[in-house]
Amino acid sequence: MVIREIDSEKINQVLTTFLGESGASEALLIDRSGQLLSMTGANRALDTVSISALAAGAFSSTGALAQLLGETEFTVLFHQGAKESMHVSTVDDQAILLAIFGERTTVGMVRLFAKEAAISVGKILAEARERPKDMKEMSTPLTAEESRTGFGEKKA
Repeated sequence: MVIREIDSEKINQVLTTFLGESGASEALLIDRSGQLLSMTGANRALDTVSISALAAGAFSSTGALAQLLGETEFTVLFHQGAKESMHVSTVDDQAILLAIFGERTTVGMVRLFAKEAAISVGKILAEARERPKDMKEMSTPLTAEESRTGFGEKKA
């Protein structure tokens, strides 16, 4: 999937709004294979590669459990910890939203606003997928600055 800068900015705005409304500390948008597409939130060192891959794997494995119960899939997973928890939900058939949150909010608040954010991000991704691909644009490698800012890092 190609996410252009304009789409990335829209997604980051939705995720930032989601964090403000829900009280979650981080939001990650990943594809179903576990690739990080976008991240916003607290600026702490997280192993986003591992978190994304493991969350996608957990989401996939619960899909098999859902089928055993006659469901297509479970659209929401919740992992509760002593200090931090994770809410994982479907955006569309290709993307998943992860929200990491602590004691300053509730799973109900995160769940409510995650649903709204997932709908908004899903619309942005659908528009991006429908847009014709410009082959010249995709053949240009990212600069070091573009790769840093594309993953939410601050400009130097």
